[in-house]
Amino acid sequence: MPRRKPFSNKQKKKQLQVKREKKRGENGSSHSSRNASVERGPGRDRQSDTSDSETTDIRRINHQPGTRDSRYDPNRFRLHFEKESKEEVEKRKKIAMEKILKPVAEKELEIDMTQIYPEEKGLDFPRRPSWHYSMQREELLRKEEKSFLEYLEALHSKNPPGTLSHFEHNLETWRQLWRVIEMSDVILLIVDIRHPVLQFPPALYHYITGELKKYIILVLNKVDLCPAPLVLAWKHYLTKQFPHLHCVCFTSHPGQPYSTLLQKKRIRKKAGCNRAGGPFHIMRACQEITEGRVDLSSWEKKIQRDAVAVGTEGDQADDGSESVLMEHHSDVAMEMNSLTQELYKDGVLTLGCIGFPNVGKSSVLNSLVGRKVVSVSRTPGHTKYFQTYYLTPTVKLCDCPGLVFPSQVDKQLQILAGIYPVSQLQEPYSSVGYLCEWINFQSVLKLTHPDHSPETPQDPKTQDWTAWDVCEAWAERRGYKTAKAARNDVYRAANSLLRLAIDGRLCLCLRPPGYTQSKDEWESHPDLAEIIALQGRKEEEDERDDREDDEGESSSELEEDNDRDADDDEDADGDDEDDTVKADRKGLTLNMFSVLGENECV
Repeated sequence: MPRRKPFSNKQKKKQLQVKREKKRGENGSSHSSRNASVERGPGRDRQSDTSDSETTDIRRINHQPGTRDSRYDPNRFRLHFEKESKEEVEKRKKIAMEKILKPVAEKELEIDMTQIYPEEKGLDFPRRPSWHYSMQREELLRKEEKSFLEYLEALHSKNPPGTLSHFEHNLETWRQLWRVIEMSDVILLIVDIRHPVLQFPPALYHYITGELKKYIILVLNKVDLCPAPLVLAWKHYLTKQFPHLHCVCFTSHPGQPYSTLLQKKRIRKKAGCNRAGGPFHIMRACQEITEGRVDLSSWEKKIQRDAVAVGTEGDQADDGSESVLMEHHSDVAMEMNSLTQELYKDGVLTLGCIGFPNVGKSSVLNSLVGRKVVSVSRTPGHTKYFQTYYLTPTVKLCDCPGLVFPSQVDKQLQILAGIYPVSQLQEPYSSVGYLCEWINFQSVLKLTHPDHSPETPQDPKTQDWTAWDVCEAWAERRGYKTAKAARNDVYRAANSLLRLAIDGRLCLCLRPPGYTQSKDEWESHPDLAEIIALQGRKEEEDERDDREDDEGESSSELEEDNDRDADDDEDADGDDEDDTVKADRKGLTLNMFSVLGENECV
């Protein structure tokens, strides 16, 4: 038996450091460290995340363990963002510890499309190069990679370093977008209603409606997290800016609020996926587009059956009585799709679901099907591979991994929008400071300043807060402590606050230009009742009053929320939770719309 080699604590520490760097994706910054599927040997015919810019340092995010015998490479479509230098990270951390937070004027929440996607900066997206059926597969892949690298070079030449936002550098994910757009008859572009202007690239709209002559249905998702007048204002603004756009509102959780700020899951209703608000509007938009060329009566009957199931015995689609045909497409089949395909081939309407990460594409797809067919997570890039689902014999859905288009939006705002994974942040404190400047954090979070003395009364108007102070106060508030020294775990507290904003429990909604001046007009608009009904807001208020009467004198206890493991939880939006979470022990039992007002959102 061979002797065991000595293994020092120093070597063990270095081994753990390498594992952490591999988990954060820092081992993929050089081209010598290709992804695992390439390193395993030349016998494995897999195209993976090998197409990076030769001039940029790339960080691969959300590495997933895989096996040799697995059918799909779990890391093939993981996010590829440009890596930030350590100097830049340390600089932002220093600013977060020193900069005094000052409230931003309400007018600053209004953002125009041209601010995010200025035309003169050439913020296009990579196009698939021309090809023909006589080309070999390897030749086509080489041509696509060459075209993608030329696109990156042209983009960086027009935009100085530091001006571009995080955007996708993984060619494999862009290839999925190309295939989905080519295969689909109608594109469902899904955006988050809290910040739709960040997630609706005009170049994609002009390409689909202009060059491809196809239709786009813009799905304003998560309307239950935004005031109804603001939803209506965004809908009218986007329809006016893009006249060929079909705009519909959608929510997978109508009338299912977070009853407390610290509640990890939403309130469970009797129904699940079938309760979603918006499938009927999407079906009506498809009927207008197809103009009778596709029989959608089976889809309409399915929606009616789901509505009856909700009204009687709850969610009946989970019992397996109505199966959904799912297809996995091979790389060869997808790569050789014709761009000039026949519309509504064989009498089937093909809907392609695309959008940025974390906008709720999987939740929308589950709601359309009527039961869970795709796992849901708050982690950006959770959808790993291409699939199609036959909703009915004449309606097919195509799901595409989420990807980020280049823009000039502030990177901190991208993080608050859930585009960049919170668990992968090296420096979350500046993002917390960015958030606190936009919301009234002191009244919402009920924080005590870290430098506050118990002998003197606390005056919020005279105390100066930094982003670091907010994180430290929240760590003290929640009891987050480091394992060794038992100090306040500021990093965990910062991640916790960012997740509250991403989940919608800290309400941050952008506004279209001119909303502040015309706010009274939107609050009295005749179409407002339809939005409120879709949100389930009236029902929510009645149930909240009932809960307050029943639980007003009950004792509250602290919710156990494991923030470090939250990104690995499936159904992070609360699809499978049955019980409501008790309130915080210090009395944090507020609903955000109650604090901010029915039609207020900061």
